[in-house]
Amino acid sequence: MDLRWKNLLIRADASSQIGTGHIMRCLALAQAWQDVGGHSTFVMATESANLESRLKSEGTDVIHLSSQPGTGDDSTESSGLARRMSAQWVVVDGYHFGAEYQQIIKDSGLRLLLIDDNGHADHYYADIILNQNIHAHKGLYVNRQPSTHLLLGTKYVLLRREFLKWRGWKRDFPQIARKILVTLGGADTSNVTLKVLQAIQKIDIPDLEVKIIVGPSNPHLQELQSVVFHPPLAISILQNVADISDLMAWSDVAVSGAGSTCWELAFMGLPSLILILAQNQQAIAQEMANEGAAVNCGWYHQFSRDQFLHHLQDLITNKANRLRMTHREKPLVDGLGPERILGQMVAMG
Repeated sequence: MDLRWKNLLIRADASSQIGTGHIMRCLALAQAWQDVGGHSTFVMATESANLESRLKSEGTDVIHLSSQPGTGDDSTESSGLARRMSAQWVVVDGYHFGAEYQQIIKDSGLRLLLIDDNGHADHYYADIILNQNIHAHKGLYVNRQPSTHLLLGTKYVLLRREFLKWRGWKRDFPQIARKILVTLGGADTSNVTLKVLQAIQKIDIPDLEVKIIVGPSNPHLQELQSVVFHPPLAISILQNVADISDLMAWSDVAVSGAGSTCWELAFMGLPSLILILAQNQQAIAQEMANEGAAVNCGWYHQFSRDQFLHHLQDLITNKANRLRMTHREKPLVDGLGPERILGQMVAMG
């Protein structure tokens, strides 16, 4: 594939309310597009200085819209930008991009890839619908154009370039797991991280080391920092992490939200406890638990410290369970998702 003459426009947003997941998974597609000679531009209706800095460091451009997100004006403005930059494909990722939004882009003569999670739109006009989740199925997209192509399931996971260096790597399984990674989204407005941290501090296992990833939109950093010096645990807070794959390789166990991070954890074979932080994560959490690929700790607002500690201590002390979980999750994601998606885009022209 040679896309040196082709630009890609990616329309996605990030904020404390919607988090950073839409942008970060789109970054994986942008990287894959670059790897075959193309150039990507992110078009955003929201502002996030840290995210924009990350995107620009990856060689992508960032443009801000003046229109209200998800409106017809947004779609018209985005279509105009795509035509001016000679982009053949537009990628949109977000739950505010409904039927009218898609139709305007298609009527402007552009190709459209829609990244979706739960079949939120009344009708789908996109050329390609990508749902990378374990629960994805055709029934979510009955109301679609006859020409719409479906890319469904974890074989299409948008895995960023940083993870690919770990392909073929074998994880060590100590008898007692002592390295815990906590990553609960780029915003975590409800401060679920604090509840998890307070629970972990009750574990009576020596030499535990905890690393907490705090996203750029997290408003609770100061409160978390006031807790991390509580002995005897070695706890560190990490901000603006550029390469989370290194931390996943370091860890023995993870505590995560049940969003796109699940697919990164699966690729890395990292045994995990997952919490449902938003409605769109519920199906992922349930299916991952059904597959034995993670422990579903339920909704964050129903967080039970005792139940959480029971599950976490079991993973920490039970090597066989960790091995079993890795065996179940690792086959879900092989890292070739972006290549498969690009192949379909190029085939459609």
